[in-house]
Amino acid sequence: MINPSSLTQARSSAINYLSKREHSELELRHKLTHKGFEASIIAQVLSQLQIDNLLSNERFVEAYVHSRIKRGFGPLRIQQELRERGITGELQTEHLNIHDPVWITYARKAREKRFDQNWQGEREFGKQVRFLQYRGFTPSQIKAALAS
Repeated sequence: MINPSSLTQARSSAINYLSKREHSELELRHKLTHKGFEASIIAQVLSQLQIDNLLSNERFVEAYVHSRIKRGFGPLRIQQELRERGITGELQTEHLNIHDPVWITYARKAREKRFDQNWQGEREFGKQVRFLQYRGFTPSQIKAALAS
């Protein structure tokens, strides 16, 4: 038997988390588990939040991708981070087209923000390549961004 007060507390905690930012279902499940709620209560709360349209993996992906792009991250890094948050497959590819030419512009902006425009030498070139790799851009995107 599920205790109604536990259900109310779990829902209240979940809504509190969601009021601060969008969360994936997996993130919210982890947070509620960490607070000590039972798996059956968490499952019921998450299901009801989805029905009430308060929890949406799609909204989470849109917000997350947008925020990571603004911070200068590339598609490979964002994909990995989404996988860590329980987002895979169609939802991920729907919002993150790796082959979109706009990623070259994002890579160029990330490079320009971090490095001086008047760079010279192989050492500096290598630093920029490693930086863009770390940020999650593909080799072709890096090549195109450094060519300009």
